[in-house]
Amino acid sequence: MQSFESQLQEVAAALAGRLALVLADGIEKPGSETRGGNFPAGGPEENLLAAMRAAVLAGGKRLRPFLVIKSAALFDVPEDQALTCAMALEMVHAYSLVHDDLPAMDDSDLRRGQPSLHRAFGEATAILAGDGLLTEAFALLSRRDSGIAPESALELIAALAEAAGCRGMVAGQAIDLSAARNSLDLPAIIRLQALKTGALFDFACRAGAILGRAGPAERQALADFAAAFGLIFQIGDDLLDMESTSAALGKPVGQDIVRGKATFPGLLGPEDARRRLHGLVQEALDHLAVFDNKAEPLRQAVRFIASRKN
Repeated sequence: MQSFESQLQEVAAALAGRLALVLADGIEKPGSETRGGNFPAGGPEENLLAAMRAAVLAGGKRLRPFLVIKSAALFDVPEDQALTCAMALEMVHAYSLVHDDLPAMDDSDLRRGQPSLHRAFGEATAILAGDGLLTEAFALLSRRDSGIAPESALELIAALAEAAGCRGMVAGQAIDLSAARNSLDLPAIIRLQALKTGALFDFACRAGAILGRAGPAERQALADFAAAFGLIFQIGDDLLDMESTSAALGKPVGQDIVRGKATFPGLLGPEDARRRLHGLVQEALDHLAVFDNKAEPLRQAVRFIASRKN
């Protein structure tokens, strides 16, 4: 079987190519099914689009798109449809990173080893670039030429709005920025993670089931898998923030400790956090049993995030 790293690279390359095309000429004209509306050279619109491209094409593992494509493959969904959905999700993820880095949020100057978007383009342009990516994501899912069945597109739009909005990622960010963040107990940290980080992982796996018109049992298996996957990712992220370096991660480290934020290793200790992580790996793998060998790429993804170094 193809290695996980090569599969991830294939997804990343396909995604980058399509995203570059989508953001090449401008924002979609109302009522049009074609891309167009070239921006004046050197104008503010062109600068905005350049910031949007920088935010979404600046690298990253592309785990969320990978989960969309591989969960859709469980149901033999055409890859072009899955890729459209993966692009929309990655736009939302990129928007969230741009806004998270802002001085009013996490105030981070570094992202993926490069200056964060507000440092490169200015704070106002970074805010607008995030806004543009968020709205363009829903424009992609609503396109009549996407090949996605209209009823599935509506369900995807509703699911992504829930994952990204005030009942999902935005709510998690509000908790993370609040004074209460420093005194959360373990159940509260798990809830915070499920909202801020886990919601987009949940959508990534739900999207495959929606595109594939999966039955209730298969949808539940993917939802349970996504919940475990999100916790594994967050515990690993907390451990890296505590133990790694900015050079290795491409972003500042140790900020949670400096700000006194409650984290998994902070509450449990690093060793107990690792034990919990390894237990969750087995849970995630168990949830995939219903899909037999077709789920092997998802199993590889679990093992990858459990052992990642950046």
